[in-house]
Amino acid sequence: MHPGLAVQCLHQTSALLGEGPVWAEQEQALYWLDIHGKRIHRLSFPSGEYATWPTPFRIASLAPRASGGFIGGSERGFVLIDAEFRGFSIIGNPEPELPGNRFNDGKVDGCGRFWAGTMDDSETARTGSLYRLGPDMRWTPADTGYAVTNGPAFSPDGRICYHSDSADQTIFRFDLASSGDLGGKRVFARFGSGDGYPDGMTVDAEGCLWVAFWDGWCVRRLAPDGQVLTTVELPVQRPTSCVFGGLGLDTVFVTSASVGLGQEDLAKQPLAGGLFAFRPGVRGLAAPYFAA
Repeated sequence: MHPGLAVQCLHQTSALLGEGPVWAEQEQALYWLDIHGKRIHRLSFPSGEYATWPTPFRIASLAPRASGGFIGGSERGFVLIDAEFRGFSIIGNPEPELPGNRFNDGKVDGCGRFWAGTMDDSETARTGSLYRLGPDMRWTPADTGYAVTNGPAFSPDGRICYHSDSADQTIFRFDLASSGDLGGKRVFARFGSGDGYPDGMTVDAEGCLWVAFWDGWCVRRLAPDGQVLTTVELPVQRPTSCVFGGLGLDTVFVTSASVGLGQEDLAKQPLAGGLFAFRPGVRGLAAPYFAA
């Protein structure tokens, strides 16, 4: 355990489903989402200036583009978002035959490709898949059979991809070829009763994986062999994702959710849905921009 780490609530947005934190290095700003609340949030550093924008539909993940603006995954498919958050243009929906599916978590790899997973919005069917979107705006299915997709995250050398099925409490590890093809799928870590559900994740400069645990009240650091090295306790039940950012990439930012919590639960955790931060004593990696 790591109860001695100082965890700070940076902003209490009371998000229904806070998700998708991404550090925009060129701006020195953190962006994150409230999927169900249909909001995009930004916190600028070191000023602490906060801004928020509404979205016309649910955006579940986003990443800065090299050309400006953002790429994202949404309930309607892949989406392009302008820098002012006024224009939301659908690139396409890879799953028109699955109207109950929506995109969930997504990240950019070291080659500038955007990876995002889909899931059954009711969380009852195993219809989720992981997709790779290239700078040419063409998508390729990479893996399938998920109940609730989360991640992905990529090793510092770009040769490993981590991706989870939160519903199964399982994180998978893949070999990632330079072409973008995945192979060698195996279980990286599996959790059980009382552990919570592995949600969003990020990798540090030492190649360890940091994972937020829904209903686990914590973020855990896992070694490259899957061993839990550190558990950072949080004052909220439903951490959803984490990312490194800040000056020197020495801060872990954690999003959280309040959805599904009753009044008694919310009274005990008034910061549910807030944005948290702590400094773990290890640095992260700058998030790549989508190469288009």
